[in-house]
Amino acid sequence: MPELPEVQHAADSLGIQIAGARIATVERLDWPRMVETPAPEEFIVRLAGREIRGWGRRAKWILLELDGGWTLALHLRMSGSLTVHPADTEPDRHTHLVLRLTDGRQIFFHDTRKFGRARLLDAAGLAMLNDAHGDEPLSEAFTVERLAGLLRGRQRAIKPLLLDQSLIAGIGNIYADEALWCARIHPLHPAAELSTEAIADLHAGIRAVLRQALANGGSTLRDYRNSYGARGTNQDHFHAYDREGQPCPRCGTMIVKTVVAQRGTHYCPACQRR
Repeated sequence: MPELPEVQHAADSLGIQIAGARIATVERLDWPRMVETPAPEEFIVRLAGREIRGWGRRAKWILLELDGGWTLALHLRMSGSLTVHPADTEPDRHTHLVLRLTDGRQIFFHDTRKFGRARLLDAAGLAMLNDAHGDEPLSEAFTVERLAGLLRGRQRAIKPLLLDQSLIAGIGNIYADEALWCARIHPLHPAAELSTEAIADLHAGIRAVLRQALANGGSTLRDYRNSYGARGTNQDHFHAYDREGQPCPRCGTMIVKTVVAQRGTHYCPACQRR
């Protein structure tokens, strides 16, 4: 699933192309279940004629600011992508949502697995989406002290807490593993038992791996592309994730893979002792 860096690149590469354009119509919606709110029929009617005034990201949601106080929120999930195409481009069978712009161009929401989701939100709905997610880890408000407060008293293992979107928004399996490797923390270490120094290292690791991924255009393992159709290159710079059986870049010990909270988890057994 695309995480913070991939979603940010998808949002930016899409927004740059379509800001100021106007949606003429929803030309295709052949998987109505992808629309979470409102009802698909209302979704189609309310989108028609809306101007796209800006874009952004919250957690793993792409946000398109529309006129009239509406926001189109799009979640790529496992295999989704958003791309802009000329007027005469024919969508394939995995393109389940097509927005036709008044200048003739088309926005394709392509999703092989049909996990992607769309919401058309008013101000109250946008506030609810915002409140459902935790701190943005690259924001100024996300300090070492803030992270310590989020983890205080929590006996759960640190890895699933990093994946909890209600605590910290945008981190998924890739960057949790990478951040824990950077901080030399075992993924099963109880969060409440982390030392002050370990929390500071984890804070630095989270921000470092996210910034690196942003600089590298995100990570493409299978499906991820930005809205120009370009792959990311951050997968060439992983330290732990997806490197089972390869030497740790720090100590040479072989990276191992286990399962934590039902997620494949990669770590160095020498650098990240429990």
